[in-house]
Amino acid sequence: MANASEDLALPTALAEVAEVGFEWEWDEETDEASGCDFEPYDQFEEPDRTAWWFRLWTGNQEVDGSEFRFFGTTGAGDYTGFWLVRPDTAITDQPVVYIGSEGEYGVIARDLGDLLWLFAAGLGPAEAFTDPGSPAEPNEAFHAIAERHAPGRRRSPSEIVTGARAEFPHFPDLIDAMCR
Repeated sequence: MANASEDLALPTALAEVAEVGFEWEWDEETDEASGCDFEPYDQFEEPDRTAWWFRLWTGNQEVDGSEFRFFGTTGAGDYTGFWLVRPDTAITDQPVVYIGSEGEYGVIARDLGDLLWLFAAGLGPAEAFTDPGSPAEPNEAFHAIAERHAPGRRRSPSEIVTGARAEFPHFPDLIDAMCR
């Protein structure tokens, strides 16, 4: 049996993304942001922590978010993680979801490989969710990670997000059923 720290270890590609990190700045003069407001964790979020905030977010004390493994957040409290919906499938092959602090949610990538290409294009999870077609500054460090771990899978962010949402159209129904 694996110990708890092994159960919380990020896949290699996500650990590499966390090591590089995201840059985000707010320009008070122009009242505009640049970069991505996303903070990847060093490991998956502890299940007890997920259960605590997921119950608050849904208003439902009967759910615990155990069908998710969250690996990052934003300064506003949005979460990003894997949705464990594909039986007997590696976590890296599970879809990636975004759950916003203001009640928004959706699938943003079919798997980790697609997420890596979103990062390489310069988008964080929130940007991919709200406007995958928005112009962004490509990130060379993330591009190298994507090439290493998901070679030949590069597509536009809009294609990635549209494909993920088409494959998992019932995700909103799942979340709606959990919310009170």
